[in-house]
Amino acid sequence: MAARTDTELVFGGTAARFHGPGEDLLGRTAESDEADDHLRDPAGPRLLLVRGERGIGRTVFAHATAERLRAGGIAVLPVDCVPGDGEHPQLLALRLVMALEEHRSATTKRTPTRKPAAEALSAMKHDDRTAMAEALAAALAGPTPTVVLVDDAHHADAESLALLDEVDFDRVPPGIRVLLTAARHTAPARRSPSPGSGSGQAMDRLADNRAAHTIALPRLTLEEATAMVAQRLRSAPDADLMRRLHELSRGIPGALDALLVEWTAQDAIRTADGHAFLGTGAPIPLLPGHDRYVAALRALEEPCGTVATALSILWPLGRPAEALVASSTGLAAESVTDGIRTLVDEGILDELPAQPRSPASSPRGWTFRVPLLAHTVRERLGPVKRSHLSATAVEALWASGATPKDPTQLLEEADAQTYLPDRIADAGFLVDRDRAVTELTAAAHSLYPDLERRGMLRWHVGAVRLIEEQYDRDLAILRSGQAAAGCGDYRTARTAAEWLVCGPAEGLDPQAVHEAATLLVASAAAEQDWQALSRMGTAHWWEGLPLSAMATVSGRVQALWQLEKWQEALALMLQTERVWQATPGSRALLELFRRVAEYVLGRPDRFIRALALPEEPDLAPSKAFAFNIATFDVLLGIGDLRGAANLLSTRGMRLELLPQPNRFLWHHLNGQWDEALSLARRLLVDGGVLNVVPGHHLLPARTAAVLLAQGRPTSADRLISSVRGQVNGPLEHVLDHAEAEILRTLGELGRAEEVLRRGLRAADERGSFYGTDELLASLAEVHAEAGHPDRATACLARLERTAEQMNSGRTRLLYLLTSGKILDPDSSEAHESEAHKHLSEAVDLARSRSQPFETAVTLLAAVRANAAPATLLHEAYEHFGEMGATLWRFRTRTAMREAGLTVPGRRQATAENEHLLATLLAEGLTNRQIAGVLRLSEDAVANRLSRLFARTGMRSRTEVVTAVLRGTQITTPHH
Repeated sequence: MAARTDTELVFGGTAARFHGPGEDLLGRTAESDEADDHLRDPAGPRLLLVRGERGIGRTVFAHATAERLRAGGIAVLPVDCVPGDGEHPQLLALRLVMALEEHRSATTKRTPTRKPAAEALSAMKHDDRTAMAEALAAALAGPTPTVVLVDDAHHADAESLALLDEVDFDRVPPGIRVLLTAARHTAPARRSPSPGSGSGQAMDRLADNRAAHTIALPRLTLEEATAMVAQRLRSAPDADLMRRLHELSRGIPGALDALLVEWTAQDAIRTADGHAFLGTGAPIPLLPGHDRYVAALRALEEPCGTVATALSILWPLGRPAEALVASSTGLAAESVTDGIRTLVDEGILDELPAQPRSPASSPRGWTFRVPLLAHTVRERLGPVKRSHLSATAVEALWASGATPKDPTQLLEEADAQTYLPDRIADAGFLVDRDRAVTELTAAAHSLYPDLERRGMLRWHVGAVRLIEEQYDRDLAILRSGQAAAGCGDYRTARTAAEWLVCGPAEGLDPQAVHEAATLLVASAAAEQDWQALSRMGTAHWWEGLPLSAMATVSGRVQALWQLEKWQEALALMLQTERVWQATPGSRALLELFRRVAEYVLGRPDRFIRALALPEEPDLAPSKAFAFNIATFDVLLGIGDLRGAANLLSTRGMRLELLPQPNRFLWHHLNGQWDEALSLARRLLVDGGVLNVVPGHHLLPARTAAVLLAQGRPTSADRLISSVRGQVNGPLEHVLDHAEAEILRTLGELGRAEEVLRRGLRAADERGSFYGTDELLASLAEVHAEAGHPDRATACLARLERTAEQMNSGRTRLLYLLTSGKILDPDSSEAHESEAHKHLSEAVDLARSRSQPFETAVTLLAAVRANAAPATLLHEAYEHFGEMGATLWRFRTRTAMREAGLTVPGRRQATAENEHLLATLLAEGLTNRQIAGVLRLSEDAVANRLSRLFARTGMRSRTEVVTAVLRGTQITTPHH
């Protein structure tokens, strides 16, 4: 199958690429309209000023405005100002005169009676302000309509700006306009002496000119920033990614772009299925030295750099930070005040307004205008200076009575939950060690599980560094490892566990060592290190380690469990039952392993009985939660939605607090496919496709099934391929079933049969019944479609035995549905009656299970076999529509027409057909493959393509594919 390159959906995602600004000027519609209206209005302002802070996009906005003017036949003369222009009085005035004269000479054949350019050059040479003013007025009084674009006018000389302000624009022809862009870092209410002091004041006066109008470019809203990021990445950004981007950039386009450039360069942003995600644990990048914000700070004279460095750590303390900067840097108080004022004027800092009833001259404090710059400055500090400044902050907060739980004296703009523990961790040995350990540990516990990695693990590690006693240190290392696993940092978790397992402190609690062994195996499984797990499943690997028998047995069993070597795990548990039954913690865990293993091996009684039992009373809440999650996973894996819902209810578990893989399976079975796909993309990007119970590959397999139902077989196939090939790893038979369904959809029955047989062989080798019901049902149908009724009947018989043995509602439904499909109703009346009976029972069973996709497929099969009224197709059609199963909805429309039913919504049906056809094209399918998927002739597919091109105005398959990949609507509304 051909591959789509722009919206890959593969394990680990693909690296996002940064694309420059597109043709659309996002988030500036109102301002663009305002500029166009004023510049095209004969009675409009003669001076149009575009102002805004650093990185807001003044130049991009002005150039876009100029392009629109040129497209409308209006001449635009560019005059760019650069740093250093302010040192040359009258330079901008001279350049304006010369640009206007050159344009006038090029557009008129008349010999001018006056030459303002020569006059201006002489005026500048002799520093004759009066002569320059006359030359500028004469140049602007010319009759040739034009717009002069002066970019970055804040670099211009103050005298030229003053001369421009003095021009009598009532005498200037209406066709001459001046469009200027200039930086303004402070609010208009505050007259800023900078940048360029005199130039800044001159620009403010020019803005007050009665012939002038100012357009202030605002920061982008979250919605506008989302559209901009989607344009830059050519992918829809995830909500969490956008939240981080907007927080760090404050909606300033230049800062957004800088952050995107750095993150994409680090491969921190990954894409899956046309959606962009920030990888879990991706660090905030540092701005390079050539970045505009870093360069602006470096360009300032001391003490600005020293003050900014200290404030990068101390600013959350508010107003007291000013005095703390002075005491920690040795600067005079006046120097610090002057430095802060300059940093505010230059757009590095924002001054926070005073609280109500406070003196207007007393700000609450200061923040960095761009948080990303604050991060960059702070992280580039040397370790000694960073520790010293952090200790200053800690001592100040401790003196005020602050604790991590009650961080008083912090600005509301600061992250109160992380600031103090961050500073304690950085201060290290410079503050009270015992108090630091206590507060770091408490803060880390309060943030668990810290899925966004805001600081929990860093604080645990900080505590470890401060502890000298080996016993306490090992306990702290265990906590740090467990914290790392909780937030998905399995490499750190595994390193911590290996340290404890290989050399625990003397007298360390055996339960702690047991937890370390469990953590070690679980982390290796999360990293998909199957070779290491294979070694851990042997007695030899554990020999010589200073571990208890309980820890060794538990570790071995867990390794075999993760590898899905169920028979070996049960045999080991039987041999060591006296060992693992010794303590409640190990007994509960191993009992869970035994129940699941027996269920997988076709002995479901113990697992089913346990569902009715109350929770173990002595288990810690975290362990009880983990055990419930494992049971929940098994129920969802076997399609027992009602049992899973009952478990949620009886165990008091809230769906929104469950891990993402569990919620994915829940949403999938409930027919909430948009929610399921959203979770799947996130998990695939993070590599979190493995469950910790049977069916490690359920997530990619079920995701592929959704993609296939949406008419995306190539994407589904790529996903399956990307998670295969795990040497000595868990069974992949659920992937085999998903792959076979893709092949069946494409009409490749022979290959589908091979894949299904391979999956059954692998399951049989390990004695696994789990997931074989789907394999058997599909294989029976493949045999029937290929004209091998005896083989189909043999598969059906085995499926019936499996249903009886497992006592599973899904397996029973699969048996009923499959038998209704493959029994030949024309062979005998008995067979016809039996087939109809099974399909009728299947409809009732499917309805009782309340799974929309399962129900809709059953209804469609029953109607096609004349075992149910044709009107049930309407119900199936609605279910498929609600889930977005476009391929199945197409098939249902075909069945409705064959049954003589009217398909509701003719226009919508046409649009869906065209969308499905375009999707199949974007998947890289040939006409023959499309014909197989849609069960049409190749001629019919060619005719549909011709109509698609005619209706959309597109002329090639490439145009259609491009439209699909960009998310463009295929069918226009009037069609």
